[in-house]
Amino acid sequence: MRKRLAPKGPTGLPVLSGLRLPGRGQKILVAVSGGLDSMVLLHTLKAMADERRWGLAVAHFNHHLRGRESDADEAFVRKVAAIIKLPFFAGGADVRQIVLMEKVSTEMGARRLRHEFLARTARQHRMSAIALAHHADDQVELFFLRLLRGAGGSGLGGMQWRSPSPMDSRISLVRPLLDLPRAALEEFAREHRIRYREDTTNRSMDYLRNRIRHELLPLLRRNYQAGLNRTILRSMEIASADSSLVADLAREWLECQGFLRQREKRRGAQPSFGNANFDELPEAIQRQVLKLQIIEFGFTPDFELIESIRLSPAKSVAVAPNDCLSRDSKGCVRRLRPSVPTFDRQTVTVELSEPGQSVFDGLKLNWRVGKPPKRFGRTRRAAGREFFDADSIGKEIVLRHWRAGDRFQPIGLPAAVKLQDLFTNAKVPREKRHQLIVAEARSGIFWVEGLRISEKFKVAAETRRILVWTWWRHGD
Repeated sequence: MRKRLAPKGPTGLPVLSGLRLPGRGQKILVAVSGGLDSMVLLHTLKAMADERRWGLAVAHFNHHLRGRESDADEAFVRKVAAIIKLPFFAGGADVRQIVLMEKVSTEMGARRLRHEFLARTARQHRMSAIALAHHADDQVELFFLRLLRGAGGSGLGGMQWRSPSPMDSRISLVRPLLDLPRAALEEFAREHRIRYREDTTNRSMDYLRNRIRHELLPLLRRNYQAGLNRTILRSMEIASADSSLVADLAREWLECQGFLRQREKRRGAQPSFGNANFDELPEAIQRQVLKLQIIEFGFTPDFELIESIRLSPAKSVAVAPNDCLSRDSKGCVRRLRPSVPTFDRQTVTVELSEPGQSVFDGLKLNWRVGKPPKRFGRTRRAAGREFFDADSIGKEIVLRHWRAGDRFQPIGLPAAVKLQDLFTNAKVPREKRHQLIVAEARSGIFWVEGLRISEKFKVAAETRRILVWTWWRHGD
């Protein structure tokens, strides 16, 4: 079980008997939002700073998500820092705009930006630790968040009271309140008359964490387990310990094989699996072996990525636009940088006045022009065949590959958009995009291999002639 440290000094209320304390003499950046948790953390550390020789500073990140409320939070924290005579550092970003650009969730984007600011500030002012105000209720909510997202043992183990910053491993994140329930913090705030601000977004059901807090957890406590916090925290403790053991065994195996670039040589007994081949390792250790190596390359080791690499030796798995990872039969993960596809300028001009056929870069094309059947709406469509308004297209077209800046209006869309965006939304692999064929009339692109036909050139009630367009790849 975790060792619980009782604080000494003017904060010595029984309700904070589970407080965990950073080491003496540390320079600590205290992350303060202005809410209950962070204000209790700030006042507690400040009251104990002289006795423990801490050098404290206050940091506040403005997410600009709540307009004037966000600005009022910053002004409040700034004022408190001035009253208790601590240095104050503010940062901020338009989180909503950034998450739209990066196509990530608001919570994920806000967390990354906040941690970047905290790590940068701590580094600039030579502070070795960042104090965060997470508490036991946060742990329980995190357990269910990660459970619903399919996390493994290390994820279900939750936050640790001390861990490296995700933005700078040389800086420690410390969570002195992690073993304390929110009720204890509320009691402490009342006893010490600590003022704080309420974040209205904590009541919004738009966020999964809030739905877990206000809907799921009360339901479970009421109908299934009154002592839910106690049982979940115990399960997290067990999951964390089991995961740590598997990680240690995986690290020892990697060190024995010489696969880790940054190895911590240990003296002592031979690793339990030191002489085993990768395929002979238990699955749990295989996954940890790959996870540790993926982290070394700076990528996020989610389950799908780990399994793709684990189950397919020698197969390249894309992890970024120009990055792939692959493992060999021995379990060593390597980073590959595939050649960047280039735009092919090859073109072929085709006359549509007569039925014909053509082959362009492995794609066979047939076409003919004729009158639409009386019941065209019932004409059976088939794979590799489409119909267009022949008069809208004209007598001459160009076959070519996709080029930067190409725009296309698929049927059903109100306006043309960049082909690059359509490829991204359709999850077309980057390397394949440059292989796809485009058919272009004088007034625009009417067909892109693999996408819907063009709205601009579709067959309509007033169509007098149709172009029957058929294609297939060699080997199909």
